[in-house]
Amino acid sequence: MRSLPLPLSAVALAVALAPVAPAQAAALPAIQIVKIYYNSPGSPDNGANASLNGEWAQLKNTTRRAINLRGWTLRDKTNRPDHVYRFGAFTLGAGKTVTVRTGKGRDTATTRYWGRAGGTFAYIWNQTSDTGYVHNPTGKLVDSCSYNSSRVEWVDCR
Repeated sequence: MRSLPLPLSAVALAVALAPVAPAQAAALPAIQIVKIYYNSPGSPDNGANASLNGEWAQLKNTTRRAINLRGWTLRDKTNRPDHVYRFGAFTLGAGKTVTVRTGKGRDTATTRYWGRAGGTFAYIWNQTSDTGYVHNPTGKLVDSCSYNSSRVEWVDCR
């Protein structure tokens, strides 16, 4: 058996032990769900607006450019049209976040309101498990986030 010279052996060992990096790192979606607060304070209750607004999803623009969100949607796993939030005229700045609250309120540059009311059936996010989905205007899935726990109030989706 032939042995390699010591310097060459060290190089071969270093190459063999080097971590293998993927050919391409997974890119962040342009619009990412960063957090879903699904167990609002005081719920379950009668669906008061303050409690409805205590549940929300936060989206982040991960790019270096502003994105026009007109026609983008946020929804949960429920296959019901009233569980789809559709953005109207709204531009999310580069690196900025927007919080979409379930209840009613006045839309701002950082907070949008789903506008739901009507008691306990007005909540969007289930308290034990659900999935949030973001689709672009053409219907392409851009990001999703799932949770399966009733022991905490929110999930970090990053």
